[in-house]
Amino acid sequence: MINQAKSRKKSRFLISGPGALVAAAFIGPGTLTTCSMAGARFGYALLWGLLFSVIATIILQEMTARLGIITNRGLGEALRKHFSKGLPRILTWVLVISAIVIGNAAFQTGNIMGASLGLESATGLGSEFFRIWVLVIALMAFIFLYIGSYKLIERVMTGLVVLMSLTFILTAIIISPDLPAILKGLTTPSLPKGSVITLIGLIGTTVVPYNLFLHASAIRERWQHPEQIPEARKDLSVSVILGGIISMSIVVTSSVAFSGGNIQITGVTDLGLQLEPLLGKWARYFMGTGLFAAGISSAMTAPLAAAYATQGTLGWERNLRSRKFRAVWISILLTGTLFSLLGFKPLEAIVFAQAANGILLPVIAIYLLFIMNSRQVMGEHVNGWLSNIAGILVVLITIGLGTRSLLSAFGFI
Repeated sequence: MINQAKSRKKSRFLISGPGALVAAAFIGPGTLTTCSMAGARFGYALLWGLLFSVIATIILQEMTARLGIITNRGLGEALRKHFSKGLPRILTWVLVISAIVIGNAAFQTGNIMGASLGLESATGLGSEFFRIWVLVIALMAFIFLYIGSYKLIERVMTGLVVLMSLTFILTAIIISPDLPAILKGLTTPSLPKGSVITLIGLIGTTVVPYNLFLHASAIRERWQHPEQIPEARKDLSVSVILGGIISMSIVVTSSVAFSGGNIQITGVTDLGLQLEPLLGKWARYFMGTGLFAAGISSAMTAPLAAAYATQGTLGWERNLRSRKFRAVWISILLTGTLFSLLGFKPLEAIVFAQAANGILLPVIAIYLLFIMNSRQVMGEHVNGWLSNIAGILVVLITIGLGTRSLLSAFGFI
């Protein structure tokens, strides 16, 4: 009880905890690239999509927070308990694991490419070194994951990402953007021609599917009692809103720098242009370092998240050094490396990876809603009607956007 009291007292003054992990997970190469492309191509028109993403993240992650606190289980373990027999059990395994593996493999491709682009820009070496940087990033991630000593470098890299994020916020203030236009972009939903994939990318890079698995596991390490739910909600809300402000700042700075599409973004040098009002000639190097920091830290997180989700769903023992656990994260790392080496345009591939996660999001969200309404799992703490309505709206909107994206891709609309 004394430790819990200390924890509660400390959290009143520090913005830290599982919510910060959720925010840190979506401030990566995908967010930086996708938000920059959104601002450059469509100005402020898709800011409403980011606002929706922030609200959706809070809605869904609040459910996982309650799940972790009430049941002391992660989402994968809860799914295994609820769907415990026959065909539903097999179908759940196939759908959830497929969604996590495919989604994290896509994310991993973006992470490795983003970190490689960052090294390319920070070192000043040409694009002919890109594949070498891919292999360097993959090897670094493998070594730190295998020996489990990646915490120090992750803290350093997270610090660099935070510094980069503050730079975007300051730049957004310095450039004196059109505030009425920003307000219109936030409150008036619109879909300019060719913007659907970018919009889904904004959602997929913010409402990260694997966070729904990681958050419940992280929550239970800090809070274990129902009366601590309000504290968990505060921790989550503050962290995600701050992350959303950073993402919106990137859209704003990109929109002003590239005048709504007058300049094409083709590389990190172009991405750095939006920071020149604050950093001048150092903008390119700062952007490169930030991309590397965000990419390498995420390149270690995504494979681990896939392994944790698979372990929980299939009921494996919690052993980070087990062969099965390692086999999952190694497969994700290898898949991301392979796709990074295939010669796709890096920035386009990163945006596509976020869109793939946006399309897969409804699958995980639907399962989460099932669990949160299961008395077998949640007891008397099942979802109320307001949480269910909010969750269903998030699922319907993401399904609608995903369907439109697929129809557009096949030329039906």
